[in-house]
Amino acid sequence: MGNRGMEELIPLVNKLQDAFSSIGQSCHLDLPQIAVVGGQSAGKSSVLENFVGRDFLPRGSGIVTRRPLILQLIFSKTEYAEFLHCKSKKFTDFDEVRQEIEAETDRVTGTNKGISPVPINLRVYSPHVLNLTLIDLPGITKVPVGDQPQDIEYQIKDMILQFISRESSLILAVTPANMDLANSDALKMAKEVDPQGLRTIGVITKLDLMDEGTDARDVLENKLLPLRRGYIGVVNRSQKDIDGKKDIRAALAAERKFFLSHPAYRHMADRMGTPHLQKVLNQQLTNHIRETLPSLRSKLQSQLLSLEKEVEEYKNFRPDDPTRKTKALLQMVQQFGVDFEKRIEGSGDQVDTLELSGGARINRIFHERFPFELVKMEFDEKDLRREISYAIKNIHGVRTGLFTPDLAFEAIVKKQVVKLKEPCLKCVDLVIQELINTVRQCTSKLGSYPRLREETERIVTTHIREREGKTKDQILLLIDIELSYINTNHEDFIGFAKRLISAACLCQSTIAQSRALQKRGVTAA
Repeated sequence: MGNRGMEELIPLVNKLQDAFSSIGQSCHLDLPQIAVVGGQSAGKSSVLENFVGRDFLPRGSGIVTRRPLILQLIFSKTEYAEFLHCKSKKFTDFDEVRQEIEAETDRVTGTNKGISPVPINLRVYSPHVLNLTLIDLPGITKVPVGDQPQDIEYQIKDMILQFISRESSLILAVTPANMDLANSDALKMAKEVDPQGLRTIGVITKLDLMDEGTDARDVLENKLLPLRRGYIGVVNRSQKDIDGKKDIRAALAAERKFFLSHPAYRHMADRMGTPHLQKVLNQQLTNHIRETLPSLRSKLQSQLLSLEKEVEEYKNFRPDDPTRKTKALLQMVQQFGVDFEKRIEGSGDQVDTLELSGGARINRIFHERFPFELVKMEFDEKDLRREISYAIKNIHGVRTGLFTPDLAFEAIVKKQVVKLKEPCLKCVDLVIQELINTVRQCTSKLGSYPRLREETERIVTTHIREREGKTKDQILLLIDIELSYINTNHEDFIGFAKRLISAACLCQSTIAQSRALQKRGVTAA
């Protein structure tokens, strides 16, 4: 494909996204895209506004982004914006763009800070942008505000995972520099679906707000938590700058000056900043689309054949049949159950040869991801030896012991067994997410009946969430049972016990021989 063909890849995918959105259907083709993930106040909005060079996103306290925003940036000589839901109107005033985003959000979610997975499609034409498509997702939050449901945290995580779980999605994980990278919600969620960091691009914001004497050099050099696509640092406008209407172009100039003058970053200044981030994302998205084109084409052909088959079935349809509705409803519900079972059990007629799905992904969690999480529970051998030594000495007290007491062994073992709780619960979370994704895939056939589809998803997902709590309780109970009694008579301990007895006997024998030699020496003298 020539250079011109490469340049047209992103606009082509934009047209496909618009086509699905305009007919009220979510896209099941897993179109290549960049999903922007970050916690509240991580600086996501500022990063996106810096790309455009305009203030156009809603701001405020709490959850501001309550619907996914598909932001399509298109290079053009003239500057204006268009919404898919009012395509005939061109917005040249970007304050009106912000107001339209707020109004369209409230139209679907209401004014009570609720959220919705239904996206808003916005195109921005400008001479200051590169062709790029990003999906701005709600900020990760933990505490509900206003009339939000108590499970708002899970709702947001489910929505984010719905986008970033797709193998075709690149993940733009935005993390503020004044936060410990190990505590980054964005990187944690990215790691759940991309454990090797192959699809994740790290963005570090607020570098200018770090404590004096500290810097993020190791992070930006990809040494601390390595990602295959690396990290890029940016400096956004502060809230004071935004309130003072500081021009974004002036902010970009200040950002450039910051990297060139900072002793920790000036050696990599050419690889930092918003303009470089935009170029990298444009290049990586274009390459990503090119890599996924064969798979995309195959899925399109498969869906076309499926739709043609469905059209044939409707040729003899009788809309005046009164029993048709009830019969059709039962058939759709039964078909949902059959499809779900096939995806989990792996007995489907149409086998996906391009990627793992359903039960296969759950199998991978059990046999690959769960062992990986267990292996990650590394312990420092020196620390462990020190803990063992302290435990033995504390149990013996003022006495000098000869044998290792069982209580010391149990104390150390129990401490290690407790560590199993976190990976076990994480395994449950991953399986639950796969089950919910499978439910969404199975309800795709109900796309012509949005309310039925929504209600089916709600009922089944609620049931899964209820079982999730009971499953976690059982896992914690099982670990508590293991903690309550350490069976040292188990065959796994036989070798250990024999070696311990052998070592003790050898020690006693050595002491006896030493005393005998000393006695002979005294007698000879």
